[in-house]
Amino acid sequence: MRLLRHALGAFLLVAPALPLAAQGRSVLPESWRLRDEAPVATGRRAMVVSSSPIASEVGRDVLRAGGNAVDAAVAVGFALAVVHPVAGNIGGGGFMVMRMHNGRTYALDYRETAPAAATRDMYLDENGDVSDKSRIGHLASGVPGAVAGMLAAHERFGRLPRAAVIEPAIRLARDGFILDDHRARSLRGAARQLARFDGSARQFLINGTEGPPDGYLLRQPDLARTLTAIRDLGKDGFYRGWVADSLEAEMQRGGGIMTRADLAAYEARWREPIRINYRGWTIWSMPPASSGGATLAMILNILEAYDPLPAWGTPQLMHLEAEAMRRAFTDRNRFLGDPDFEDVPLARLVSKEHAAELRADIDLDRATPTPPFDPSIVEGNNTTHYSVVDAEGNAVSTTTTINFGYGSYVTVRGAGFLLNNEMDDFASAPGRPNGFGLVQGEVNAIEPGKRMLSAMTPSIVLDSAGALRMVVGSPGGPTIITQVFHVISNVIDHHMSLADAVSAPRTHHQALPDRLRVEGPGGFAESVLAALRGLGHQIDEGGTWGDFQAIMRSGGRWVGVSDPRAGGGGSGY
Repeated sequence: MRLLRHALGAFLLVAPALPLAAQGRSVLPESWRLRDEAPVATGRRAMVVSSSPIASEVGRDVLRAGGNAVDAAVAVGFALAVVHPVAGNIGGGGFMVMRMHNGRTYALDYRETAPAAATRDMYLDENGDVSDKSRIGHLASGVPGAVAGMLAAHERFGRLPRAAVIEPAIRLARDGFILDDHRARSLRGAARQLARFDGSARQFLINGTEGPPDGYLLRQPDLARTLTAIRDLGKDGFYRGWVADSLEAEMQRGGGIMTRADLAAYEARWREPIRINYRGWTIWSMPPASSGGATLAMILNILEAYDPLPAWGTPQLMHLEAEAMRRAFTDRNRFLGDPDFEDVPLARLVSKEHAAELRADIDLDRATPTPPFDPSIVEGNNTTHYSVVDAEGNAVSTTTTINFGYGSYVTVRGAGFLLNNEMDDFASAPGRPNGFGLVQGEVNAIEPGKRMLSAMTPSIVLDSAGALRMVVGSPGGPTIITQVFHVISNVIDHHMSLADAVSAPRTHHQALPDRLRVEGPGGFAESVLAALRGLGHQIDEGGTWGDFQAIMRSGGRWVGVSDPRAGGGGSGY
């Protein structure tokens, strides 16, 4: 136990005698509407969880057919491009963390890049303000990396032929699939924006104007044709040939700047994954051009010194978490960018020594205001995540995105895939907020060929014995990082079951704006929120975020949990 002083009075922290999951009860408040709502799948040998039950079944079938976790992950990725159009894609990019059964871990960066014709101030209007062209329309798109990344992973580690992992997606696009209420409602909500662009109106809307009803059979023959080209020609089937011609023609029609040359030049990058040690556990996560792993490391390293942490749901815990998040995001926004363009001090940022420096000025009695941001310092549900574990113990954690829901809303005419709006993830005007409210610096300014900074945090967790324990990740823009933190900490520190860890209400602080977001209503007691306000926190309560997809080894089996906030589901055997 550990005694801490606090403005609310002294309190004693006592670690529970038994893991809460083993006690058979939930610590989540009765008022929380997502309590006991998480879809849970189990499998003795293998597990796949994703934002679409259809895509998860594709991955499971690939595993049963003799494929490994990488085969299944690639098959799920291509399937999501068909059955989860809000975020699944071949017109965007992502990150993949892989741990093979021999213990070796790999990280693959297939983040989009800025086209060669991109310029630093391309989105500023005559008043120096950022226009909506970084989010809507043809100019918003970076060069897609998803196809190159998935094929690079498959070529290095896959076991089945390329056709075997892409053919399920081709069938789904050609023959169609039934829209569930979650995806039909999403398309109806985006109908007005999709109708602005001819290719999107033709592909997703009835009569080019109306969103489809629940139970609608959505066929996408143009997308099937593109997937067939990738199946037959590999990377050249997308980055060269008629698909590249179609994308360039779409750019010219809409005033975009991406060219065939940009596509031909794109390469996925193998990176060294970030290793985080936390209370004897090991977390492998994604390095830059993702900020996820480094920011997660800073949060965990700061909090590790508080042993044990205050009880879940208390103002004491939420205060410490907010202060750790604030400091980690402050450094994230100042120092992190594409390592191929910037000198990123990664080793220092993820070190225990740096965490001690950040921790030193945490006041247990008061919130510490975020310092003014100096952009001159140089040192997303729009995204989707899926997790896979196979019977041999290979694990893949993948987060992929087109940024905002339906990306730029532009579908390449004749090729059937939506384009991303990832250019908004650059600091279009360093020192000013982007579409997620993030205020970033020169290190993430626009440059041709550069990868924009991401918050995606695909992660793999090993227990204190070095055994594979969890595969985790989520969409949600900058909240991705804090979501991954919460689920990992909920399991390790608060001994929750995976279902409770994923369902639990979340908090988020990203330094600027200087406000603590909390899910609600009903996620946290009013007395707790009042106590936090008394400590000086400005709180925004309401709504939910994320679509967490997690796998955990428990009781001799794999447990797959999909976020009750969205429409995902797992499948195992």
